[in-house]
Amino acid sequence: MIGKLNHVGVATPSIDESVAMYRDMLGATSITEKWAMPEQGVWVCFVNLPNSQIELIEPYDDKSPIKSFLEKNPKGGQHHVCFEVENIYTARDEMKKKGATVLGEPRIGAHGTMVIFVHPKNMGGVLVELMETPKVVAH
Repeated sequence: MIGKLNHVGVATPSIDESVAMYRDMLGATSITEKWAMPEQGVWVCFVNLPNSQIELIEPYDDKSPIKSFLEKNPKGGQHHVCFEVENIYTARDEMKKKGATVLGEPRIGAHGTMVIFVHPKNMGGVLVELMETPKVVAH
């Protein structure tokens, strides 16, 4: 079921400061513009790497689902890992059949394709995003 690692999600109190760190400290040269995803409660930006991406996520407002993460981790940090799957509904059903807690229903993610999240308690303490393999690269 699991496909390639698509990205690592990193929560940050400031995308602008994180972009500067990835650019200035690590030499990243391909970074998307920041854009709002109010329906997900986040601002998003991608640091493009040769083999994957870093997804920077910043709270959009006080109702953001990453607000509590940043309260516990004020400087930010790894929020989730995202793996590609062929079919999000098949993946959801398989995860549920195996006893995993799927958080919510499939919805459109930052790449413009369907995603779900699997609770860390079922994934060795890591929040896992499963993402339907994009047909075209959105960002």
